[in-house]
Amino acid sequence: MIHELLPDELMARSLLDALRPLLRRLNAERTLSPGKLGVLSHLAERGRATSSELAAVVHVSPQAISLSTGELERSGFVVRVPDAGDRRRAWIEITDAGRQKLVQELAAGHAWIDREIVERMTPEERAALQTAIPVLRKLGSWVSVD
Repeated sequence: MIHELLPDELMARSLLDALRPLLRRLNAERTLSPGKLGVLSHLAERGRATSSELAAVVHVSPQAISLSTGELERSGFVVRVPDAGDRRRAWIEITDAGRQKLVQELAAGHAWIDREIVERMTPEERAALQTAIPVLRKLGSWVSVD
């Protein structure tokens, strides 16, 4: 039996269908994966973190975060710093190069979407989008990143 979608389910599906191509295009402008950007963003906003904390933040396995942070470390975007009190623990910290890379990556996506909004949307569509932003921000604020 096919489950009949309720109006709220339709809205959620429509929202995701609308956002998916935007996110794909936004990410196409970037050279780092969304996961690596998430790691750099978290470190830039919240300071140093352990591998297990980062894995929870970007919703990946400890093995996946180990690979990602290893690549970021080889690129000079993060460093591992041993914990002074617990030799088993290492902190991951963003470097100045990592901060610069994060700014570049975010700017690449922003330039594309800024241009699309200005060049392709009517004033009425821009006003409607402006009205939707607080609602989308509210929806995003419920997302746990800890």
